[in-house]
Amino acid sequence: MSSDPWGRVDETGTVYVRTADGEQVVGSWQAGSPDEALAYFERKYEGLVVEIGLLEKRVRTTDLSSKDAQVAIDHIRAQVDAHHVVGDLDALRTRLDKLVATVEARREERKQQRAKQSDEARKAKEDLVTEAEQLAQSDQWRAAGERLRALVDIWKGLPRLDRKSDDELWHRFSHARSAFSKRRKAHFAQLDAQREDARRVKERLVAEAEALSGSTDWGPTAARYRDLMTEWKSAGRAQREHEDDLWNRFRGAQDVFFAARSSVFAERDAEQTENLKLKEELAEEAEKILPITDLKAARAAFRTVNERWEAIGHVPRDSRPKVEGRMHAVERAIQEAEEAEWRRSNPEARARAEGLTGQLQAAVDKLRSQIEQARAQGNSSRADKLERELEGRQALLDQALKGLQEFGG
Repeated sequence: MSSDPWGRVDETGTVYVRTADGEQVVGSWQAGSPDEALAYFERKYEGLVVEIGLLEKRVRTTDLSSKDAQVAIDHIRAQVDAHHVVGDLDALRTRLDKLVATVEARREERKQQRAKQSDEARKAKEDLVTEAEQLAQSDQWRAAGERLRALVDIWKGLPRLDRKSDDELWHRFSHARSAFSKRRKAHFAQLDAQREDARRVKERLVAEAEALSGSTDWGPTAARYRDLMTEWKSAGRAQREHEDDLWNRFRGAQDVFFAARSSVFAERDAEQTENLKLKEELAEEAEKILPITDLKAARAAFRTVNERWEAIGHVPRDSRPKVEGRMHAVERAIQEAEEAEWRRSNPEARARAEGLTGQLQAAVDKLRSQIEQARAQGNSSRADKLERELEGRQALLDQALKGLQEFGG
């Protein structure tokens, strides 16, 4: 018979293990000594110790699922409960119970983690749906379209929720994308129609511009080209494949017309510059008539200059006022000399002037007599009043006398 703290072998070769519930039969040993029997079953116990240690490590350090961990624990527990080893079985059960608690704690932790991840995924998908529904109303077609495509990629990277919740959110998300696509399609269809209208309008404008390109009616044609440009700008853009070609034709027709006009205007400007030089020389010749000493000779000289002036064509517009002003000044001087001569030689005007002077002289003489009489009577107030009246009449008389002198009187 042999024994140790955890087991013994009786005389018949039966091996026992000691537990808290008393001795349990491990098995029968007939192949060797009792000590060898205990050593064999103790080695089997150490094997369970090692197996439990490895399982504890796996639970701590790997992502072993709770289900697989529990299967492994149950497998080891079945071996412990079978009592086919010699050792501290109660200690093994205690370690297995702790391991079960650890696995359960990890199961709960993972459950909470999954719930948290699910809540985060739900929140993320709800945010995606909200943003997609806002983008569905946007008119920023390129940016909104690119963002919606990005949202789809983000959605695919998120965990699935429960079927009902996931389907409901996806339905809203998909509906928002469809609504945006429908609005964008309608917008570009309308834009295409507008561009087609613009193309037809611009083709008409191009045809007219090309028809006008050979015109030599410079002013009206240039004005019409300005109107055509205004119509072009208000027509909007045609399709990209037509817009540049139409514009090149439209602009080319204008260039042909304006190049021709510029060439003609350049020749005209050169001619007008030469005309200005000639008129400046004539203005200088006319100015030599002044001052007028012989009216008849002055008139004849100016007439000769003016005839040559009229024979010369236009001058540059900005120079016209100055050079014409010089001629007008000489012409006004001659006219004023003629008016003065006429006044001197007009008997009716002289008679009117003499009559007016005589009337004013009589009135002045009468007022002076009345003033002397009033002062002799001591009526100073009346005398002062008459003197003020006399001042006005005397002024008129002086002016009339001056005019009379112009007639040689």
